[in-house]
Amino acid sequence: MRNAFASEITALADADERLVMLSGDIGNRLFDSFKARHPDRFFNCGVAEANMTSMAAGMAACGLRPITYTITPFVTTRCLEQIRVDVCYHELPVTIVGVGAGLSYASLGATHHSCEDIAFLRALPNMAVVCPADPIEVRLALRAAMRHNGPLYLRLGKKGEPSIHRGEPDFAIGRAIVVRPGNTVCLLGTGTILPVVLEAAEELARRGIDAEVVSFHTVKPLDRDKLRQAFAAFSVVATVEEHSVIGGLGGAVAEWLVDEGPQKARLVRFGTRDTFLHESGDQDHARAYFGLTATNIAATLLETARR
Repeated sequence: MRNAFASEITALADADERLVMLSGDIGNRLFDSFKARHPDRFFNCGVAEANMTSMAAGMAACGLRPITYTITPFVTTRCLEQIRVDVCYHELPVTIVGVGAGLSYASLGATHHSCEDIAFLRALPNMAVVCPADPIEVRLALRAAMRHNGPLYLRLGKKGEPSIHRGEPDFAIGRAIVVRPGNTVCLLGTGTILPVVLEAAEELARRGIDAEVVSFHTVKPLDRDKLRQAFAAFSVVATVEEHSVIGGLGGAVAEWLVDEGPQKARLVRFGTRDTFLHESGDQDHARAYFGLTATNIAATLLETARR
């Protein structure tokens, strides 16, 4: 994902001289091509993420299109006040990019885990929250972000994420993408967990359950039309995310469900529990700890669908 991001942001900068890149002291080699083409538009802000955010807000107020980039908890949690007051309050077009979201940096411990960022940022007025599922969606989301006239949070994985799309789907902020049609249960996945969701759908198919899989890449604003269709058409709708079940996609859909009233479908939420992970291990280990595996998702939905 981060390679797709670096490539796309360089191409976008070629076409738009307003685009400026601010890095929190990472990705220096990753952005060699950007720096070679636009040396006056790349700023290494060091390990001073709060200052970087305020700097980006000032640039946006002057007519530029700044993008801030560093490891997810450091570009969100560490500078939440600056995002809220400097960026969102003034509704400035700053794109905040968190790399290694969720459990991507599982081996580095809880300081590098990011399972609360969606909850923090979707609560801020004027903020859009977009979680691409693969490198193709990263490119499309970046293009959409540059057309978006306000604050936007882009939540990326780390590296090695597979492409789930064969070509470029029709992508728009706030409009989900059906990746696999189905007619029994509907799985709404957001971000890099989507390949696991597709594996779960395959397991369900082998057990006679036809599952639809949707890339719900935008957590804010929600695709309310898709939610209405899904909850009317399916017996079970599940949200799957590499984020806490509190305040993420599952929380947002649950809030929508309360406001919308009784529906045909039952909601099931998959995400990280309300606890820190104190064990050391890779991303797959961390996902297994929280039950974010195809086997667990399929087994839970199979049991739910048969009730």
